[in-house]
Amino acid sequence: MTTTARASGDTDASFVETCRELFVARFGGDPAGVWSAPGRINLIGEHTDYTGGCVLPVAIDRRTYVAARPRPDGMLRIVSHAYAGQPPVFLGSADLHPESAAHQGWAAYVAGILWVFRNRTEIPDGFDIAVYSTVPIGAGLSSSAALECAVAAAVADLTATAVPPSELARLAQYAENAYVGVPCGILDQMAACVCQAEHALFFDIGAGRYEHIPFAPESHGLVLLVADTGISHRHASGEYAKRRESCRQAEDILGVPRLGDIRAASLETVLAALPDETLRRRVRHVVTENERVRRTVELLRSGRLAEIGPLLLASHASLRDDYAVSTPELDAAVEAAISGGAIGARLTGGGFGGSIIALAPRDRVPQVVAQIQGAFTSRGWKPPAAPLIPRIADGVRRDA
Repeated sequence: MTTTARASGDTDASFVETCRELFVARFGGDPAGVWSAPGRINLIGEHTDYTGGCVLPVAIDRRTYVAARPRPDGMLRIVSHAYAGQPPVFLGSADLHPESAAHQGWAAYVAGILWVFRNRTEIPDGFDIAVYSTVPIGAGLSSSAALECAVAAAVADLTATAVPPSELARLAQYAENAYVGVPCGILDQMAACVCQAEHALFFDIGAGRYEHIPFAPESHGLVLLVADTGISHRHASGEYAKRRESCRQAEDILGVPRLGDIRAASLETVLAALPDETLRRRVRHVVTENERVRRTVELLRSGRLAEIGPLLLASHASLRDDYAVSTPELDAAVEAAISGGAIGARLTGGGFGGSIIALAPRDRVPQVVAQIQGAFTSRGWKPPAAPLIPRIADGVRRDA
């Protein structure tokens, strides 16, 4: 198993052209433009966004590209490279509501964006949209938010709707919540819309503030790698919704608007006020995870990136033991990465599958990869796909 950067000749320009060619082949004529949004890695701050807490994502150089063109009849036609053997999805104006057949499948993420814009601005236009993505699906790298935000940027531009990036993120989140039916927080959409290259995004959601924090592992002799366990990550599963409901119940019991407002100094008093162990575990994770995010930011601000490893490990342990969103595969990958010489590792994304991240000295990367492969093979599992070593990238943009 080798690590994966971009294949030779694979550049943003070539992906833009591939998306444009898909559009021309399926719809005829040129698109009005091509837009893209990135996948993301969350360095730390998991399951804190929907409780008004703190998160620290980075955007990566795996992007979803959208070629689009308005059409006057209100019809939405969508085609995706990932489903090349299928005909375009055709949706009329009457289909664009959450209870329609468009609510099902990947096309709902596109239809939901147009539904939000129509409710917001009463735009009459329809669109032809072609999608090409290099964000792995089901790996916990937020392929859904990348798709939503790229489509949202295209619709905003093509309808001359002035929307700042942070508001674009909120519109995309609303589409996923209200149209697709996934009760996600805003972490993924903010990362896709607002992140900057070579920076992490420190977003205090309760306070509504964000800050770009320098994050360049290579300048510290380190590599951030992503290993996909191959266990598909599904936010729409009932377990994610159960975790969110547990947090809402705890907020009601404690009489606080957001768990993110609770600080570690008062944690023991807070836990004593909760009636059962499950709620205590969920709240302990949220409160301690927020503290880990703040401590990580302090270290990054002072140039001490190499010291964040123990915080990544503590985050994984909390997600495994208190929030119960890890899997045997994720745990094995984290343990193997540390055995191979990584200074820190954790699951990234909502859990229940997907990927881990590991921060490792550059000269230890082959050993980290080999240890992960060996850990899976020895258990009779299919070894993970070649780990990604992504560049830290910019958020949503127009490419052509």
